Amino acid sequence: MDYKQLSKDIIKNVGGVENVSSLTHCATRLRFNLKDDSKAATDILKNTKGVMGVVNKGGQYQVIIGSDVANVYAEINKIASFDNDSSSEVKDDKGPVVKVLDTIAGIFTPIIPAITGAGMLKAVMALLVTFKVIGAQSQVYSVLNFMADAAFYFLPFLIANSAAKKFKCNPYMAMSIAAVILHPNFVSMVGAAKKSGEGIYFLGLPITLASYSSSVIPIILGVWFMSFVEPIADRVSPNAIKFFTKPLLTLLTTGLVTLIVLGPIGIICGNGISGAIAFLNTYARWLVPFIVGTFSPLLVMTGMHYGLIPIGINNLATAGFDTVVGPGMLGSNIAQGGAALAVALKTKNSQLKQLASSAGITAVCGITEPAMYGVTLKLKRPLIAVMIGGGASGLFLGLTGVGRYTSGSPGLLALPGYIGTDGFKNIMLACIGAAIAFVVSFIATLIIGFEDIIEAKENDSETAGTNAAEIAVDENDTIQDSIVYSPIEGKVVSLSEVNDPMFSEKMMGEGIAIIPKEGRVVSPVNGTVSAVFDTKHAIGITSNEGAEILIHIGLDTVKLGGKFFGANVKVGDKIEIGDLLVEFNVEEIKNAGYDVITPVIITNTLKYGEISFAASKDANIKEKDQLINLIK
Repeated sequence: MDYKQLSKDIIKNVGGVENVSSLTHCATRLRFNLKDDSKAATDILKNTKGVMGVVNKGGQYQVIIGSDVANVYAEINKIASFDNDSSSEVKDDKGPVVKVLDTIAGIFTPIIPAITGAGMLKAVMALLVTFKVIGAQSQVYSVLNFMADAAFYFLPFLIANSAAKKFKCNPYMAMSIAAVILHPNFVSMVGAAKKSGEGIYFLGLPITLASYSSSVIPIILGVWFMSFVEPIADRVSPNAIKFFTKPLLTLLTTGLVTLIVLGPIGIICGNGISGAIAFLNTYARWLVPFIVGTFSPLLVMTGMHYGLIPIGINNLATAGFDTVVGPGMLGSNIAQGGAALAVALKTKNSQLKQLASSAGITAVCGITEPAMYGVTLKLKRPLIAVMIGGGASGLFLGLTGVGRYTSGSPGLLALPGYIGTDGFKNIMLACIGAAIAFVVSFIATLIIGFEDIIEAKENDSETAGTNAAEIAVDENDTIQDSIVYSPIEGKVVSLSEVNDPMFSEKMMGEGIAIIPKEGRVVSPVNGTVSAVFDTKHAIGITSNEGAEILIHIGLDTVKLGGKFFGANVKVGDKIEIGDLLVEFNVEEIKNAGYDVITPVIITNTLKYGEISFAASKDANIKEKDQLINLIK
C-alpha cells in the first residue's frame, strides 16, 4: 500500500488541511474532527483504494483503514501535523449528546495505549508469579510493579494532556494542574491532616482531604474550567507583562478552584459511579455485562459506546479491575467473530466467504469493524445472532463475577488481561464466557440463517451484466414487481442526505427519504402492517407483492419515547394505499432538537434485480406520486 499517496487522498477528500480541527486514530480508524463535515467528499473516500469505509458518527468523521491505520496516520502527520487543534473557529452545529460523546472519545482514545501497556504488564507479572519465575517479594517484581502502576497512578497527567487538546487550551498548563493535585507535599499534607483529624485551609477556605492518584473526573473538570480561565487571563493581562501574568493567573485561579471546588465534585462523582457499580455487583452483577454484551453493536453504530470508556478506565484505575464494561464487550466481539465465521461456512458466494472468514478471525481477536459493517450488519439476521451470543456470554460473565485487569480491544488476544492475583480461576471463566459467545452466535446464525448472495457466472446469459450482490437466493421466492407510492407529503431527497450512516450508507437496504411538510404517514402500498414500534416513530409494512418497507420518522426520535406521535394501526392490520398509519407533530419534534427527515427503506433489497427512485421533487400523497419502482 502506498501510504503517502493514500494520506494525500484522504487529506484532500476530508476537505483539506484547513478543514481538520484534530486527528486521532484507534486500532482500525482515523478519527477526524472536521470544522465542516459537508466539505468532505465521502463518496470519493469510500471508493479510494485502501479505505474500507467511512462513518460520520459520535461527533467524529471516521475513515476506516484496517490494520494499516498507524502507518497512514504517521504519513498524514508528516504532510500536515494535527498534534494540536487548529486555532481557527470550528463549525459548532452538533447536538449536546454528540458533543459529550465527541469530548469523551477525544480525551480517552489517545491514552488507551498507555493504560493497555500497563495492564498487560500486570498480566505478564501474574503469569511470572504463577509459574514461579519470579517471587512476589523480589526486587524484579517490585520494579515491574511500579512500572505497571505508573500509568494509572499518574493518570491525571495523561488525561490533562488529551483534555487540553480537546478543550483547546495549553496542554502544559493543564499538566501543571495535574501536578498540583498529585504533588508529594499535598499528598503528605492530606495524610497528616487525616491522621491528626484536622483540616487543610487556604485563607479560611477548606480543601477536601482527597487522593487524586488514578482519578479521572477531577482533572477533566479542572482542565475544562481552565479553558475558560486562560482566555480571560489573556485579555486582562497587559501586553508588556502578558508572558508571565497570563500563566500566573491561569495556574493560581485554576489550581485553587480545582483543589477547593472542582476536585471534590469530581471525587463525589467518581465515588457515586463506584457506589453504583458496587450496588450492581452486590444485587445484580449480571445486569450490566448482559446489557453491554447484547447491545454493543447498536452502541457502536450510534457512537454511544464512547460513554462506556471512562467507566471502564475509572474501574481499572480505582479498583484495579473492571467487571462492568470489559466482560460485556468481550462477549460481543467474540460473538461477531462467531457469526461471521458461520456466514463463511454457509454462504455459497466465494467473495462473501473470503470476506466473512478474514473478518471473523479479526473479530475474535478484538477488531470487529470488518465483521460488523461488512458481514453481520449488511446481512441483518446474523446481527441478531451476535446480540444473542453476546448477551448469553455477558450474562455468564456477570453471574460469575469475571473482571479484566487491563484495558485493550476485547478479544482473544486480550484474555491474558483476565489473569488475576488469585490463580487462573478468573481467566478460565473468561475463556468459558468467550466460548459461549462464539458457539451461541455461530449456531444462532446457522439456525436464523440469512439471505445469501448468488454469484454471477461467466457466460451466463441470465446474469450477465447484473450485479450479483443485488440478487438474493430464495427457493420459495414469491416476490413480484411493485410500485411504492409516497407515504408522506414533502420533499423527496436521496438517502445520502440523511445524517445517519445506518440509512445513508444503505446498511438496512436501498431507499429514499422525505422531508415532511405535514405530520401524516399513509400507506404507500396495499399490504399488511408487520411492525409498529412502541415509540410509534417507525412502522414496518409488507406489501401484497412481497416488498418489505420500513418508514422511519426522523432521526434518533426513539428518544422521544412516543411523545408527539400517534399510531392509527396495529401489527397485523390489512391496509390499502392512502390509509392513515401514523400522525406526528413536525414542529414539536423540530423544537425538541430532532431532524424530521424520514427514510423509506426497502429492507429486502437483495430480492430485487432493479430498484429505481423518484427524482428530487415534492411528493403529493393525494395524487399518489410514485416513489419507488421495484423490479424482480
